[in-house]
Parts: sequence; structure tokens; C-alpha cells
Amino acid sequence: MAAEEQTPVEASVETQAEAPVEAPVEAPVEAIEGITPSSRQHYTGISIAPKDLPFLEKVQLKSGLSDLYDARDVTEVVFRTMRDMMTKEAVEHVADELHKPLDAGNPDRTLYAATPLATEIEDLWKDTNPIVNFLSKIRPPLVIKSDTFLFRVKQESGLQATVSPERAVEAVFSATKDELSQERIQEIANFLPDEIRSIWAKA
Repeated sequence: MAAEEQTPVEASVETQAEAPVEAPVEAPVEAIEGITPSSRQHYTGISIAPKDLPFLEKVQLKSGLSDLYDARDVTEVVFRTMRDMMTKEAVEHVADELHKPLDAGNPDRTLYAATPLATEIEDLWKDTNPIVNFLSKIRPPLVIKSDTFLFRVKQESGLQATVSPERAVEAVFSATKDELSQERIQEIANFLPDEIRSIWAKA
């Protein structure tokens, strides 16, 4: 019995059904035309204040972190751990020198959607988490060993595996010292444990 001949339409449908379907490839945010660090919030839900960009860029470049958002997270944890060892007066001294005025007309006014305003390095220093910010003001200074300091940075910031906590800490220290007077630099050094103090001096 002769095989039935397919009509051109049937053959076309069968060919289309057998053709492999390619999975769509989602372009990274950075590849989308017009995306800048300050406008990336529209795609990620997170924004970075333009006044913080130079500081965070230093942290990113010196540490080898993937992006500015990792740099911000690491910076806040390093700052938080530093503050935990310092007196309230010393914390305020540092905050005064990290105060950078917000550019007039800047529409990007928050670091996160549901946290206090973060438009200056000072805001990162004081912590954008309101609970942590409050606790830092009421509890006495803690004694933190160097290995604990580094462990906290690694764990609390979700530090990527390719960057050591020592390198991340040194990057934050270096960017921070660029903003501080020698008096503040020495004041901070007095609160740091041995290995962390050495990283601070080298940064």
C-alpha cells in the first residue's frame, strides 16, 4: 500500500513541531541601553545615592567586588563592626567628617526603598538599618577580636567567595581614610584589634 502523501501545509506544521525551541536569554541589567548605577533601581528595586558613588567605586575597585551593590553591603558591615568597638563620641566625630551635602535637585534620594535616607557616606557609617542604628547609640563599646571582625564581614555581608575578608576590609578602610583627617584616622586606630589595626595602617 502506497504511503499517503503530505500536503505542503502538513509538512510545514510537522517541520515546525520538530524544530528545537531556544530558551530566551535574559540580558543583564548592565546591557540594557540607558542603565546607569543611579537608574538601575528601576530594574533591581535598589538605588545608590550619586554622592556615594565615588566612595563605593573605590571600594569596588580596590576589593575586586562584582558591583557597587556588593561594595555598599560590605561597607555597611565593616562600618557597623567598627562602630561596635568605638565610643559614641568617637562615632560622632567620624560621622562629622563623613558628612557630604546632597546635590540640589537630586531625584535619587534613598539607598533602599524602606530604610532611612542614605544620601551621604555618613548615612552608610551610621547604618541604614534603623534598628542597628538605634542599638549602636545605646550599647557600650564591645571587645571584638580580629578573627571575629573578619568573620562578621564575611558572613553578614554575604561576601563573594573570590574576595577575602581582609581584602574587602582594606578596601573600605582605604576609601574611608581618604575622607578623614589624621586626627580621626588615629582615633579610629586606637579602637581596632591588632590585625585589623595593621590593615587600617596599611590601607
